[in-house]
Amino acid sequence: MADFPGMVNTQTSSQTSHASVMNAFVDLNFIKSLPGILLLVEIVFGLLVWALVSSIAYWVLHAYGWVLFVSITLWILSILLFIILFLGMRRKFPSIPWSIVLLVFYGVAAILYFTAFLADTIAITAFGESHHIDHVAAAAFFAIFVTMAYSASTAFAYMEWKGDGGNAAMTTVPV
Repeated sequence: MADFPGMVNTQTSSQTSHASVMNAFVDLNFIKSLPGILLLVEIVFGLLVWALVSSIAYWVLHAYGWVLFVSITLWILSILLFIILFLGMRRKFPSIPWSIVLLVFYGVAAILYFTAFLADTIAITAFGESHHIDHVAAAAFFAIFVTMAYSASTAFAYMEWKGDGGNAAMTTVPV
């Protein structure tokens, strides 16, 4: 009985590690997933597209205005989407149909980037033999690469949407 007080731990506060607090705010698994990697690829190569197009005399042709509009707008929206998904907002706002939101975003982005790629590719001949043709050709290459990345993200978003049950009407019908 004499050693009883020495065996009791009277510490009442719990020590929370910094890593567990960080994981509550950040979804590190998203960066490791294929959709997360694709979103990072879309951001990096999307930056290359608009940087290359903005480094030429883009005001010569209206097609390059479209390429800049699409690439800059989707670059900003992709960064915002990355922040939302990286911070785990899907779990914080479960009332938002995230699978449909992602499917629509990626599908529209793939279509818009494809039109930007076509506009960039068709307008390459306007620069002829100038030194800007390398920038325009590189922008077209990266634009089709970003288009493929958005298309792959659309496929993953579609698979996620179908995995959730897809059609809500089919899940409410009594069996």
